[in-house]
Amino acid sequence: MPYFHDTPPSTSPSRTPSPCSLSKIPVQATGVPPETLRRIHHHESDVIIVGAGILGTALAITFARPPHNRSVTLLEKSLKEPDRIVGELLQPGGVSALKELGLEECLEEIDSIIVKGYEVIYYRDGVEIPYSDNAGGTINSPGEGGTKERPCRPEGRSFHHGRFIRRLREVAMREPNISVVESTVVGVVKDTYTGQVLGVDCFTNDEKDVWFGQLTVMADGYNSKFRKQFIPRSVVSKSRFWGLELIDADLPRPMYGHVVLGDGAPVLLYQIGTRETRALVDVPDGLESASTKNGGVKGHLRHFVLPSLPVSVQPSFKRALDEGKLRSMPNSFLPPSVNRVPGLVMLGDAMNMRHPLTGGGMTVAFNDVVLLTHLLSPVKVPNLGNTDAVLKQMQTFHWKRKNLTSVINILAQALYSLFAANDPQLKALQLGCFRYFQRGGQCIDVPVGLLAGIIRQPFLLFYHFYCVALLGIWIHLRQSPLYMLPWSLISGIGIFYKACVAALVPTHYATNTRTTLPLCRNGCSFNISHQQFDGMPGRYDVPVTLTDETTLIVQPFGRHRKTRKIRKIQITSTLINFQVHILSK
Repeated sequence: MPYFHDTPPSTSPSRTPSPCSLSKIPVQATGVPPETLRRIHHHESDVIIVGAGILGTALAITFARPPHNRSVTLLEKSLKEPDRIVGELLQPGGVSALKELGLEECLEEIDSIIVKGYEVIYYRDGVEIPYSDNAGGTINSPGEGGTKERPCRPEGRSFHHGRFIRRLREVAMREPNISVVESTVVGVVKDTYTGQVLGVDCFTNDEKDVWFGQLTVMADGYNSKFRKQFIPRSVVSKSRFWGLELIDADLPRPMYGHVVLGDGAPVLLYQIGTRETRALVDVPDGLESASTKNGGVKGHLRHFVLPSLPVSVQPSFKRALDEGKLRSMPNSFLPPSVNRVPGLVMLGDAMNMRHPLTGGGMTVAFNDVVLLTHLLSPVKVPNLGNTDAVLKQMQTFHWKRKNLTSVINILAQALYSLFAANDPQLKALQLGCFRYFQRGGQCIDVPVGLLAGIIRQPFLLFYHFYCVALLGIWIHLRQSPLYMLPWSLISGIGIFYKACVAALVPTHYATNTRTTLPLCRNGCSFNISHQQFDGMPGRYDVPVTLTDETTLIVQPFGRHRKTRKIRKIQITSTLINFQVHILSK
């Protein structure tokens, strides 16, 4: 049975009314705020949020509280406690954002574990990488001459994903400006004249339903059913995380996340409870040792992964594997896109994903909520129905979030390339990375600060990444015999090239995700450069008015004129916005 929860006013005798009583509140009822009646009887609110997950629930709570005081409807397909194997580690930058949102209470009463840093194990040789003590603020401590301030180390948190979601939803259900509704959203409601999104179509208790809002936020997660409709990029997934829950595992360094490197892809180990430890094993698509003839994924875990783990962890890993509680999630990458559809905003994993190796997803989500609620505050956007003002702020949002998200996105993809090294050049970079960490000092403080979402300077990311590359090349040259020096120099160039690919390819996708074509009249032609338009098949939204269909001829100019054919592009009008479909190259 679907669940409808709307918190009554504080003067009401009960703070937990039955769903049926809420749906039957008469319009003229006294003591019930008008906004509550508006949500219940007219299914109308300031903000509709689809998805009561990490980002959706936090955004709903923040919009509902002062100084926003927006009326919010939060729609979720199932309000049962979710059971997932990712979204279980919150970096210090995410903890800080959660506190800024006033939601730190959600980390309590869920048996969460403090995370102090990482332990990287390279062929059984470990290095401790604690979170930097000069990036966590200060605390007062007694000493000679009175109380003094001293630096404190930032801390992350790890937990069961479902318990954390449950706590967020409990807080949302206590907010009088939020209605939490268990309903399956199946489509958006659009103004056929302007193209503005007005709300959503859904099914509640197997009956058709409609909810309207000035702003509709899609935060329906990594498996979003609306992504293809509004975002031109496709999700890239080349591996899966296979997860086990270990009981009473003896980790080499408690309260630290562990990254185990060896001959295969990386393995993550981190506590999610007092007795529970999560083990995540990356299995690339098409891996021969995980094929059916070799015993499948279980055979790969038993024969290749188990022997590479720390000896103290192997008994609990083997027990969990024997019990057969094995689940998987795809490791996906999706570059961010600018929200351009009036009345609609896509956020969270529906809009931007990175490899979960670095545990940066929730940190990005909570920091996005902090930034977005600042940009859409009543002072800056009094009326969320003003789509021009909202779209302008979303353009600002896209660029302002890059200081953090570009660091986390690029770092996640680049580190995965190194840690899952499958060729000699990447193996050399992997060794260089480990030796760089062993140097200590700034060689670990800055990288772990970037990883934790504390340091938000992309330049520092590239600086340290190329330091790792140069160290890897130096180690490679020193290990090569003298008579192999010419070949080693050539190999060094190959190592540096692989470093550039690992660091710069995610940057390309992160910064060139969408194109706005020049405005033109029907039947016109124009020039467009290769840098502006990548020419890949897909759909691109252009803000201009047309009344019929037409075909444009796009001619590349400059040095690309001789090497690229004319591209035919069909434009299908939807009045305010039209879609561009590449038919051929």
